[in-house]
Amino acid sequence: MRKVVVIGGGQAAASCVAKLRSGGFDGSITLIGEEPALPYQRPPLSKGYLLGDMTLDRLFLRPEQWYADNAITVHLNERATRIDRDAKVVQAGGHEHAYDDLVLCTGSVPRQLPAAIGGALEGVRVVRTLADVDAMAPGFTEGKRVLVVGGGYIGLEAAAVAAKLGMKVTLVEAAERILGRVASPETSDYFRKLHGAHGVDIREGTGLVRLLGETHVTGAELGDGTTLDIDFAIVGVGITPASQLAEEAGLEIENGIKVNALCQTSDPAIWAAGDCASFPVGEDRLRLESVGNAIDMGELVAENILGAGKAYIAKPWFWSDQYDVKLQIAGLSTGYDEIVTRQGEGTVSFWYYAGDKLLAVDAMNDSRAYMVAKRLIESGKTADKAAVADPATELKALLKA
Repeated sequence: MRKVVVIGGGQAAASCVAKLRSGGFDGSITLIGEEPALPYQRPPLSKGYLLGDMTLDRLFLRPEQWYADNAITVHLNERATRIDRDAKVVQAGGHEHAYDDLVLCTGSVPRQLPAAIGGALEGVRVVRTLADVDAMAPGFTEGKRVLVVGGGYIGLEAAAVAAKLGMKVTLVEAAERILGRVASPETSDYFRKLHGAHGVDIREGTGLVRLLGETHVTGAELGDGTTLDIDFAIVGVGITPASQLAEEAGLEIENGIKVNALCQTSDPAIWAAGDCASFPVGEDRLRLESVGNAIDMGELVAENILGAGKAYIAKPWFWSDQYDVKLQIAGLSTGYDEIVTRQGEGTVSFWYYAGDKLLAVDAMNDSRAYMVAKRLIESGKTADKAAVADPATELKALLKA
């Protein structure tokens, strides 16, 4: 009987095992998860779950019974510690798991603040796992003072939840603007104003010098010379691919676990998918941190284990919920040289172009703009800039141009 072992407890792992079974794989499937919970959605952790609008059971991607019904053996709370490529065995939780195909869906890990500047103090939190959010949730009460370090999407989402719950929120971003690495100045301006309207004190171009406190964080010294009294801190300064297990096994690493177009690693019996994997795009390589990428790569790996021989073609999409605004992003904006703004009634979207080529869109409360742009980008088409900017233009007409 052919054996597939999948390491990971997130979207990529869950998508892979589901696609294997639905695709007709009749061998054994073992899923090894480091956390004590079944595979679950991570994006709602810093949004609905932290806010209390989403219950725990709704986080799970599949109910427990589904794994039993599909003959998928699940080992939870077990960390994979070694891959023996010669023997084709994975060691995890004191057990050995033999494989014919091994799939690494190890995800990513949040960057931590150095202990030398207070990163190890109690009350300093990151937002990555269910345990992280469960630990910080009791502190999210009205009147508490929180410092958010980092102006990316995770930091902004956590700040939005805290502000909605009546907390005093200060967010510091060392770069010149929030979302500077991932979005246009127009999108940064939009969210700066949105958070300001909800009382969040955003300080850009201001780094954290150090956190203060004996055992529990009580304050923060900032690069602008000010000192804050705080009850806790949330650190959102990016993530790194969880590639240590692969590296120790001698697999090639390049900004994550290096895979070929089929999502195979340098060992053809080992595959990788999701946040941890970097894949070829033309002459370059790309690693995407998104739900869509995790689903698509996980499913493609399953298909290729079944012999499909398909190359991975990324179709990037992302989203973020902050207050009553849903941001939807399609495409990748890297290399843009012009932004075209489309303003509607309570909506706005920013369209990224390189020359006349449409690269990406950021759509705020404008699902129609998002869907049209997504279809254009994925089909390799563009949209006339003047037509996009004209609110009288029917969006669907752009698909026929």
